[in-house]
Amino acid sequence: MDFVQELGRAQAKIEGYLAGCFAGEPRHAALYEAMRYSLLAGGKRIRPVLVLEFCRALGAEEDKALPLAAAIEMIHTYSLIHDDLPSMDNDDLRRGRPTNHKVYGECMAILAGDALQSAAFSAVLSADFSPETRAEAALVLARAAGEDGMVAGQVLDMEGEQKSLSLDEIAHMNALKTGCLLEAACLMGVIAGGGSEERKQAAKAYAAAIGLAFQVRDDMLDAISTSEEMGKTVGKDQAQNKSTFVSLLGLEACEKIVAEQTELAKSALRQTGMETEFFCALADYLAGRSY
Repeated sequence: MDFVQELGRAQAKIEGYLAGCFAGEPRHAALYEAMRYSLLAGGKRIRPVLVLEFCRALGAEEDKALPLAAAIEMIHTYSLIHDDLPSMDNDDLRRGRPTNHKVYGECMAILAGDALQSAAFSAVLSADFSPETRAEAALVLARAAGEDGMVAGQVLDMEGEQKSLSLDEIAHMNALKTGCLLEAACLMGVIAGGGSEERKQAAKAYAAAIGLAFQVRDDMLDAISTSEEMGKTVGKDQAQNKSTFVSLLGLEACEKIVAEQTELAKSALRQTGMETEFFCALADYLAGRSY
């Protein structure tokens, strides 16, 4: 398997599907424009790719999983829109262009995020699966995105500003803020593919490992990369005296954690009977990313 080719194929399929979302002539055209501005802004599309690839690895029809893949990207996009608001991270740049509120105003940005969240669950609950499968996938997504998942992680992030956090506290915050959606993506793919409980648990272990590696690498890039490379503001963690993996451990130790978690991710799927080549290559790709 050519990893780059397969990743590009899955990304192109997702981009094509997302391009058709909110593309008509709605009565509230300004809202749809704001939603599409952020939803179609590019990015690596790792979460929806995971949905499709886990479904494919189980021998199921991946096109059926496209609404689920789109749904998790809608949730991720809404979280970025809200994260960038002046009341939270107050960022002006996202994916190499002005943030949503800089273009459409704070009110419309909030509403665009709200609408994307609702649309995500509409996509899951109208997908071409059995009612039981749709309900299971929707519950996974709701738990990952809500008060004990991504939103809780954002709360901990805001509460931790200007505080000295322990390594465990940082890891817990990021497991909620970043890891929960990655786990949901993997689980939704397994659910779409009709996978067993054993494969769901393996997917969760894989997601936990790549999630930690991803966040540690993200902290490293905030310290060593540029805004041009990242497509977003960098150096804010240090400027705000924010506790991160890098500030507590240093770059060398963080590099070691990324390598260890990447190997854990690879080993998590080896006993499942699934084709693991893509997932191993993806773990390496995320560990070595420069943006």
